[in-house]
Amino acid sequence: MFNIEVDVFPFFKTLASLPKAKLLGLLFFCAFVAVFIAIAFALGLGWLTDMLAYWDTAWLNTLSGWVTGLLGGVVAWFMLPTLVVLIAGVFQETVISRVEKIYYPDRQRTSPPQLWPDIVHDIRFTLRAILLNLLIVPFYFFGIGFFLSVALNSYLLGREFFESAAGYHLGKKQAQAFGREFRGPIYLGGLVITLATLVPGVNMITPVLAVVWMTHLYHFLCTREK
Repeated sequence: MFNIEVDVFPFFKTLASLPKAKLLGLLFFCAFVAVFIAIAFALGLGWLTDMLAYWDTAWLNTLSGWVTGLLGGVVAWFMLPTLVVLIAGVFQETVISRVEKIYYPDRQRTSPPQLWPDIVHDIRFTLRAILLNLLIVPFYFFGIGFFLSVALNSYLLGREFFESAAGYHLGKKQAQAFGREFRGPIYLGGLVITLATLVPGVNMITPVLAVVWMTHLYHFLCTREK
């Protein structure tokens, strides 16, 4: 019998890893990128609306721009789960390497971490995730869109982050096969990550938290398999 809080649900271990593995600098980087994306999306949508929709009355133009910008910010906020992988992909190997150096020194990979090693894959995943999230938008009108979004992104993010952590050692194909043996804990991790992206403030540092969480989960599941 294993300890679900510490092993399958490494909440406190993940938080403790941030200062121990010297990841606080990356947390600030994540926060900056997340805020930049949300602001850029809102401003871009407002600019596009100004270009396409023009009213004869000045105050209507101003109101339209503000409403569109506000809606754009809200949409960007709820679409943030689909962007987490793209943000995390830039430095995920650095995070994994630092965590393993502190917690799993005997299991470290010999080759040094790379900067954004799977950029093409991360972009494809993000585009696919955005498309899938857009497909469930109509369900928001029936009151179940939020729950479908959480369920969908829990699966997508859990699988993607776990395969990144496992793939750091095993490679993508073997990581996928390994992950299929532990769908429950991986989905649970994905659920935590998804919910974290919806919490103001926490969502800005979720990319780092997600990588750390799945790194701990991967190493625990390796011991379980043995």
